[in-house]
Amino acid sequence: MTSVRMDKWLWAARFFKTRALAARACELGRIQSNGQPAKAAREVRIGDMLRVTNDGGDFRVEVLLLSEVRGPASVAQTLYRETEASRELRLKVAAERKALKQFEELPAGRPSKRDRRRIIQFRGRA
Repeated sequence: MTSVRMDKWLWAARFFKTRALAARACELGRIQSNGQPAKAAREVRIGDMLRVTNDGGDFRVEVLLLSEVRGPASVAQTLYRETEASRELRLKVAAERKALKQFEELPAGRPSKRDRRRIIQFRGRA
């Protein structure tokens, strides 16, 4: 096997839960292969540099192995190697997101009737 479809590889490497989600990410331009936007049918080869943007963060990875089947997470992690810069940036963003939650002020309880009216007005329903 010299190459695999992009959506199959992303699914097998567990970046996305389904192939359909992987294909949709390709359509939306969230996947780049060697600096170029990648379509779902694009062939992935060993040594390609991919930029994958998903809910987990922004990954920059080098393809080490190819696979068309989804296996355990331990096997999926051997398919690629994440760059150090990517790992550090992802951890930094996660730490910032976690720190912001400490300063978020949550309401004490249910909104009052006046608050509900303001929410409805803000959303533009009335």
